[in-house]
This record gives sequence, C-alpha cells and structure tokens, in this order.
Amino acid sequence: MRMSGRHFLQIPGPSNCPTPVLAALAKPTIDHRGPEFRALIEGLLPKVAGIFATKNPVVIFPSSGTGAWEAALVNTLSPGDRILMYETGWFAKLWSDLAERLGLLPEVIRGDWRGGADPAAIAARLKADHAHEIKAVCVVHNETSTGAVTSVPQIRAAIDEAEHSSLLLVDTISSLGSLDYRHDEWGVDVTISGSQKGLMLPPGISFNAVSDRALDASGAASHMRSYWDWAPIIEANEKGLFPYTPNTNLLQALDVALNLMLEEGLAAIRERHSYAGAATRAAVRHWGLELQCVDEAAQSDVLTAVRLPEGHSADDLRETVLARSNMSLGSGLGQLTDKVFRMGHLGDFNLPQILGMIAAVELGLTEQQIPFRPGATEAALQELLSIGH
Repeated sequence: MRMSGRHFLQIPGPSNCPTPVLAALAKPTIDHRGPEFRALIEGLLPKVAGIFATKNPVVIFPSSGTGAWEAALVNTLSPGDRILMYETGWFAKLWSDLAERLGLLPEVIRGDWRGGADPAAIAARLKADHAHEIKAVCVVHNETSTGAVTSVPQIRAAIDEAEHSSLLLVDTISSLGSLDYRHDEWGVDVTISGSQKGLMLPPGISFNAVSDRALDASGAASHMRSYWDWAPIIEANEKGLFPYTPNTNLLQALDVALNLMLEEGLAAIRERHSYAGAATRAAVRHWGLELQCVDEAAQSDVLTAVRLPEGHSADDLRETVLARSNMSLGSGLGQLTDKVFRMGHLGDFNLPQILGMIAAVELGLTEQQIPFRPGATEAALQELLSIGH
C-alpha cells in the first residue's frame, strides 16, 4: 500500500541524501583516467582532509566502513599483534571480532554499553604492559548502538600518561562531519570513517586518515594486503588517479556533499546537531523513558537510544511507527535487541523534522500502550528556547 508524503528516515545511518547529492550521483560517469576525473580528485582530496582536520593523507576506498576497519588494522599491524579494544557497544564488538578473524590478538575491556570508553581503564592496562606488547588502542568515537560518545582527547591522554608506544585507531563512521573531530590535534594515528552518515551520501565510500606514525607502521607491518594497501592509493592520488577502478559517481557526489557542508560551515553543522540532540533528549526525559547512555557527558548529538520498560517490545513500537507515520527508527542491536529503539538526528535535517520525529514516536507509544507522559514536543520546544534557538 502506498503511503503519502515523504518517508522519515530517522535511523542513525544511512542518513538522508540532499537533492544536489542525488543529482550528482545521476550525472554521467566520467573517465576515471581522464583530465576531468583528475581535476575532481585534485580538488576533492584537500576538502576531505579538512573534514578530518588533518594535513596528512586520507585514503579513500570503494567500500563500507567495515572495509575501512580492516584497512586500518592490516596496514599498521602484523599477525599475532596484541591490540587493546574497549567494547562500548555492538559496533565496537564487531570491530574486535573482525580483528580476531584477521589473526590479531584483541584484548577487550568490556563496558556496560551505557557510556563511552573509560580512559582510566585504558591507562591502567597500558601501564601494566611493561614490554609494550600492545601495538594499538582501538575505540569507537560515537557508538551507534548506544548513543554514547568516547572522548578521544582523553584516550590520547591516557596513552600518553602510560608513556606507551601504541598507535591510536578511532572509528568515526557515525560522527565525522556531525560531531567535533580533529585527527591531527587529538593525536590520532588512523581515523576510520564512511560516507553514509554525517557526509550525507549512500553507503559505498570509506576512509582512513593516517598519521606519520601510522605510515611508518605500515612500512614495517607484515600483514598481507593488496586491495586495502594504503601505499599504491596514496601514490596514485598524487597524480589524481586510483590504482584500481574507483566509485566514480560516488566521488562526484562526495565533492558536492563536501561543498554543501563547507557552505553551511562545520561549526554551524555541529551546532545544528547539538540542538537536535538536546531537544530529543528533553523529549525522552519528558516521556519518563530511560536513555541507554546514562553518562550525560557522553550522550550523543547524532542519535538517541531509548530503553523501553520491561514487558514492552521496541520492535513492535518501530513497526507501529512505520505503519502509522511512514517513519523508520533504528533497532536495538546485540544484547539490546527489542529492548531499545534509536532515533537518528544526523546529516541532512532541520528542526521541524526532529519535532515531527518526536510527535510520531509519541503517537506510537500511545498505540502500543507503553507508559509515558504525553507532551514531549512541547518539552523539546522549550529546550530549544532555553538554549537560544
């Protein structure tokens, strides 16, 4: 059955694509070895580096973010290397699972999935590693399954406090372009990201921003790699090329998306996400429901994960909201399956969309007979007024 009006895609990614980005995808494919493509890449790469806040290379892959996870590991590490990973949620767990399959030895600090990575726990473990057997620390900046942000500067400080030589690898797949992030200033060695969230593109592009230390590590690492190898891509990029066929139309669209972001301004984008996060959390508090991320300092501005009371199904709520309001919400993942629903507020959106999302969820809560306090849209409006927006 056809549903009238636009579909509200309020999952935490893939996010909505602006019309100019979709138009760029629909442009005729150009010769990836011709002058037009070289000009595209020569103009695109500096803008990509600006989004990561780095002066170093950013390697672009035709893949999902999972590919960029693998690329970060195989370029900097050797089989049997020990790495320290902090499990903040489902995606941190998937990354550690991938590392194990690659023949690495991940040591996982298990979090409770209610906040970000604990710098003190990381510092304590590194201080105990007198032989510096741990070669890298891996954290997820914005854990999409829980709505919790890890403070990357604090993780960097923890490594420095321990006087440890480990590399710092950070997943920004759901935060880049939406939250504050500074690859060089924060001392990150590899930043991993993807196209389908804050960058407002479909899935299909992933990134590794790399430090000088990471490039040195890549020269010494013995992990087998070919498709994921940084070196031939960086070398080809210097000539405006790629060593294999790139995803040309997505790169054309990426250029347009970055131009849109630069036109709005990165500070303005972060502020817009901050307003949306604050308004959405105010709505949840008004409903009397529980945020999955209980650490207020770690609560994400790109999504809000909400726990339902025992005996109520988050998946049934999502189905009701989709059927009644033509709006998709994110599901609970892993141990949070059917316990949590996730409201995405990232990428290309404005405040009326956020208020519409809150109203549609409230309608769903009513129909599912989930105990809550009505009137969250007004609570969100009052929050926006209180912060001057």
